[in-house]
Amino acid sequence: MVVETVKLSEIVMRLTPELYPFLKQNELESEIVLRNGIDALEAEDAMEIIQYSISEHQKHAYLH
Repeated sequence: MVVETVKLSEIVMRLTPELYPFLKQNELESEIVLRNGIDALEAEDAMEIIQYSISEHQKHAYLH
């Protein structure tokens, strides 16, 4: 099993570049650990990761 850590921006640019302008810089800088590496991702996987990342950043915004 290949484990790879990448920034969300890399996932977005590779699989869903049309979403890049809609994400905040801190979201794009998020580090994502991929169990099977970035080459194993598909567009629907990227969407799930992006949604989760946005959700996590929103949670932290409410805590401040």
